[in-house]
Amino acid sequence: MKTSVVVVTWNSAAVIQACLDSIPSFSEYEVIVVDNASTDDTAARLEEYSGIKVIRNTGNRGYAHANNQGIRQASGEYVLLLNPDTRIRSGSLKLLTDFLDQDPRFGAVAPRLVYPDGRTQYSIRSLPTPSTVLWEVLGLARLFPRNRRIGSWRMLWFDYDKPSEVEQPMASCLLVRKSALDELNGLDEDFPIFYNDVDLSNRMRRAGWKTWYLPSACVEHRRGSSTGQDRPRMIYEGHRSMFRYLRKHAQGRLFWLKAVFLLPLLEVSALLRALAYRLSSRKAEQA
Repeated sequence: MKTSVVVVTWNSAAVIQACLDSIPSFSEYEVIVVDNASTDDTAARLEEYSGIKVIRNTGNRGYAHANNQGIRQASGEYVLLLNPDTRIRSGSLKLLTDFLDQDPRFGAVAPRLVYPDGRTQYSIRSLPTPSTVLWEVLGLARLFPRNRRIGSWRMLWFDYDKPSEVEQPMASCLLVRKSALDELNGLDEDFPIFYNDVDLSNRMRRAGWKTWYLPSACVEHRRGSSTGQDRPRMIYEGHRSMFRYLRKHAQGRLFWLKAVFLLPLLEVSALLRALAYRLSSRKAEQA
């Protein structure tokens, strides 16, 4: 088979069937599901499908580790990294594979991601730097989102209707050449949940692989079906993974000088966001 589809699940019973049903054909595409020790009905949902390979882990060692398990088992020329809270719209997977067939310079291609109501998600960003993260944490990027320097991480001016080369697409659905993944040894498991996709995009770029955004291919994405189950902990993990990423890819001697300011700001930002989430959850429960 030309394309292998790798899906990592963790308590994904509510969404996994819609995801698997959106894959055009199990005889045309190799489908590998890696379950990270779900405690809900995910296993029972997976048993309803023949023609897919299921790897059941006895513990949850993270998204990156589970994806690497699936990647190692994949036999396709291309590997589709696919979140369980997605639905591939008709014809979109073929558009992605056709693109990589036509241009060997590109190591990965990403579709347009949309919410269930059809709104386009902001799924394309530049690779973060200490400076762009600092503008974000200080709130300046939200005050001046269209400023090409201050708002350059989130890139709110990006044209989602135009096919183009990009630095870092959200990897909720990302088609990658298996040769590129093998060359880079898959995802870095030092980023168990967050920023493994950002790190992969960075390493692919440094290795000479290009990434393309193809808006004609469309995938519905619900967002946060797994990470939303423990939101406060995920907020902390997201902030710490961000710093871990910046430390790994730091260039220049000024990084640790910037880090003196950035690290405590990230910790405070995580605390405030976690507190805000808990307060809003309590208000919702009392309403």
